[in-house]
Amino acid sequence: MRRVTLFVNGTSKNGKVVAVYGTLSDLLSVASNKLGIRACNLYNGKGGLIDDIALIRDDDVLYVSEGDAFIDPQSDGKTSDDISGSHTDWLTLNIGGRLFTTTRSTLVSKEPDSMLAHMFRETDVWGNKQDERGAYLIDRSPEYFEPILNYLRHGQIIVNEGINLLGVLEEARFFGIEQMAEQLEVAIKNSHPPEDHSPLSRKEFVRFLLATPTKSELRCQGLNFSGADLSRLDLRYINFKMANLSRCNLTYANLCCSNLERADLSGANLDGANLQGVKMLCSNAEGASLKGCNFEDPSGLKANLEGANLKGVDMEGSQMTGINLRVATLKNAKLKNCNLRGATLAGTDLENCDLSGCDLQEANLRGSNVKGAIFEEMLTPLHMSQSVR
Repeated sequence: MRRVTLFVNGTSKNGKVVAVYGTLSDLLSVASNKLGIRACNLYNGKGGLIDDIALIRDDDVLYVSEGDAFIDPQSDGKTSDDISGSHTDWLTLNIGGRLFTTTRSTLVSKEPDSMLAHMFRETDVWGNKQDERGAYLIDRSPEYFEPILNYLRHGQIIVNEGINLLGVLEEARFFGIEQMAEQLEVAIKNSHPPEDHSPLSRKEFVRFLLATPTKSELRCQGLNFSGADLSRLDLRYINFKMANLSRCNLTYANLCCSNLERADLSGANLDGANLQGVKMLCSNAEGASLKGCNFEDPSGLKANLEGANLKGVDMEGSQMTGINLRVATLKNAKLKNCNLRGATLAGTDLENCDLSGCDLQEANLRGSNVKGAIFEEMLTPLHMSQSVR
């Protein structure tokens, strides 16, 4: 195993003895860590650039630079202390009226491409303004700058309680400290609780119902009830607009005058439910079961299912006097023995729909698609004036 002594370019003090292993890049990485600089080039004592690790011999003395040309440590131009001072001298920053003391190396080494590194890599290159005490003036927030300075010192993000991470993130972006900014973005994202889209359970919803006065309008618009058991509950006048009720168990539930506009009821079971005066405009109930439902309101309030998707639904034996199914889709639906007296079926798609035993007296089927529909055992005759298609 070979070992060499490393010095910062231009000085013969504070050297480090290290083992030589691996590639030249490995040695430069070790030099960066040991000397606190961004090591780019290696020179021997005569100023020769070393570009191959095989050229290094045991007990060699090497000089490490950040990309600048070789400086003889015995030169008369500057003393070794002055030369090494570009990375080790102390300086004070006045950040928004608060003083921070650190070394030039801290500001330069960790993030060499940052604004701070460019400002302080060489003395007065940017013409930085100083106050009467010689502190460099920077008009930024001291609370948000402190975590940045500590990150440059030890590479860890430590933010005291009460400090907003978003403020620290903006400072990191301002100073061009990209690695810190990326870590802060992840920390901020993880600090936010994940959005809960899990379906509401029966227990949660019943607790919700019990806490609501009977005369208050309950708004469940857009909520997720997918797969929930809401059977036999009193759900009158509740706003379920655009709610997810897919695969719900709503058997024998009272949904009188509820708003189910654009709700997703696909695959739901509503057998025996009370649907008097319900609003289901443009809802999706494809594949749902609505056997024995009551849509008929004695007061004359009509259920509205205009534009609903009712493909493949089973509505056998339902009471639907005066129901509005205008331009709804009932393709392959089962409507056997339904009471559809006075129903509006204008423009409805009834293709392959089973209407056996239905009462269609005074129903409006103008413009409806009855291709393949079954009209056996009708309780009342179907007049040609009712359907023109």
